[in-house]
Formats: sequence, C-alpha cells, structure tokens
Amino acid sequence: MTSTDFGDLIAATTSTAVHLETRDQYFSNPRLEAWRKGERVDWDDRASWWRPFHQQIADAAARGITIRRARVVSEPVTEYIRWEHYVTRANVEAGEDVRWLPRNRAVDLLVPVNDFWIFDDRIVRVHHFSGPGHWSDKELRMEPDLVKAHVEAFENVWVRAIPHAEYEIV
Repeated sequence: MTSTDFGDLIAATTSTAVHLETRDQYFSNPRLEAWRKGERVDWDDRASWWRPFHQQIADAAARGITIRRARVVSEPVTEYIRWEHYVTRANVEAGEDVRWLPRNRAVDLLVPVNDFWIFDDRIVRVHHFSGPGHWSDKELRMEPDLVKAHVEAFENVWVRAIPHAEYEIV
C-alpha cells in the first residue's frame, strides 16, 4: 500500500483501524464557523451532516472492521474541542467507538507527538500539521518497531480514556 488516501486505506483494512488525535486546535472549517454562529446540526436530517468520510467508516464497520478513535485533550477544553465533542455524534453513528483522555490523566504515558491512524496494526498514517492546525503533510510508515510503538501508545491511551457518552466537557 503506497496511497496515503484515507478511502484507499480503510477500504483495504481487514480487521482494525484506530485514530489518535492530540491537538487542542485544528483548522477552521464551515461547520465550525456555523456552530460558532449558533447553528446546530439537525441530527434527524442525516443528509445534512453525513459526509463521504462517515460513509467510508460505515462501510468498513459493516465489513466487521473495528474502528476506534481516542482524543487527548487539555481541560478546560478549547472552543474547537467543545465543537468537536458536539459533532462526534456523527462519528459514533457511522460506527466509530470514541474516547477522550484529559491530559492530566496521561502524564505518565508516552504519546507520539503527531496524530495518526493505524490500519490492521501494520500501517501508520502519520499526520503533520502547521502550528494553527492546517494539514501540512501525511505519510505512511510501516517499520515494525515504529508501528508497534504507535499501537502500544494508542492502547495505553485507550484503556484510560473516557467513553464519549460519559465524557463531560470541562
């Protein structure tokens, strides 16, 4: 696999996909701006919020792929994380299991400095961002020791993290 395209990677996945997010701020987008203006998602109107990404996740889940996402966050949370918590319902409805880990509960964990996806415990797609949170690059890494370290880091975060339905924004 040489494509860094998420759709290609998730389509080729046979068992698991996990995602770790570690930033408190990412780039702004139209949905965030609408939320800032007080607009809220009409969860009953799936067509208004369902994105191609959600369909890719739903398709993978329907094939039996286990998809987990963990977010390491500072508390009190940033405005971006407050919005992200609100829209995470879409990820859950698509088939992801999502958890949140406050940074103060992760002090003794070694966590990679880049966000990443891991596909089938063999491919890591590393995400690179600028300071303000704009995508700058993504790369695939498949070195066994590096993959193992990322898998272990994710699992250490996962066991401590709070399930989305139980995590209250501070």
